[in-house]
Parts: sequence; structure tokens; C-alpha cells
Amino acid sequence: MADPARAKRLAKRISTIVASAIEYEIKDPRLAGVTITDAKMTGDLHDATLYYTVLGSSLDDEPDYAGAAAALEKAKGVLRTKVGAGTGVRFTPTLAFVRDTVPDAAHRMEELLARARAADEDLARVRQGAKHAGDEDPYRVSGAEDMDGLADGADTEDAGDRDRTDD
Repeated sequence: MADPARAKRLAKRISTIVASAIEYEIKDPRLAGVTITDAKMTGDLHDATLYYTVLGSSLDDEPDYAGAAAALEKAKGVLRTKVGAGTGVRFTPTLAFVRDTVPDAAHRMEELLARARAADEDLARVRQGAKHAGDEDPYRVSGAEDMDGLADGADTEDAGDRDRTDD
């Protein structure tokens, strides 16, 4: 098993090589919006998993995930050759491409937080003129004599329990 630090360094190097090759050397138009976000190596340094995102050509345009995945699969051999030449390791790792869903999840979380903020603002607006329906403190104790009565009753019950256990 290889050193985990070495695996991280190699993963970083592989992601740099692949990102550079996608941007400057591979001429597939389906890869125009593809960005390599992360890379992971197995402990034996034989397999590399590269995570990618796909950006749309405009704000209203939905990214072509299927086209990017097909283009990456088609270019996998060329990219592996470039990785082998760029890393200089004995065994060139196999490459697997996985779509990175973290940006989509982060965008969804931002939408949910915005909805929660809007609901909080609506609630604060409704609360401004609101009054309590009953007493302001519904758990208020009416007086100290009630507390003394509870304490006296507890003492008599304890004394009765002691008498029964002595028999």
C-alpha cells in the first residue's frame, strides 16, 4: 500500500494534467464547459477517480451532462496516455470520470435558505402587532403557600411509607 500523502500528491498532479489537456489539447466541443474539480486515488495507485462539473454556455442554458460524459469517455485513452507521460509512475492509473454534484447541492441549499429567510421575514412581520392570547406567563405560581402545602403533603406521605416498612 502506498503512502496516503503520495496518493494525494499524485491525484493532484493527475487532475492538473487532465484539466490542462481538456482545456488546451482535446478539441471536442462537448468538453468546452467541463471543469475538473477533484481527484481521488486508490491506495495502490492503480485507479484515479476524477470529479467534473459542466457549465452551460449561458445562464439560461442547461449544461449537456450526457454529451460531456460521452466526450470524456471517448477521450479517456488519450487522457490516460498524457497522465502516464506527465507523472512518470511505473503503472499509469486507470481513469474514471464522475460528475460532481456538490455545486448542484450547494445551489439547492442556497435556494432552501432563501426560502427560510423569506418565511422568517413573513413571520416577523405578522408578529409585530401580535399579543398573547392568555396570560403572559402561563406557568406562574400563584403564591408561596401553595409551595408550602406541597412540601407538607410530601412529608406526611414519606412518614406513612416508613411506618409500613417497619412492620
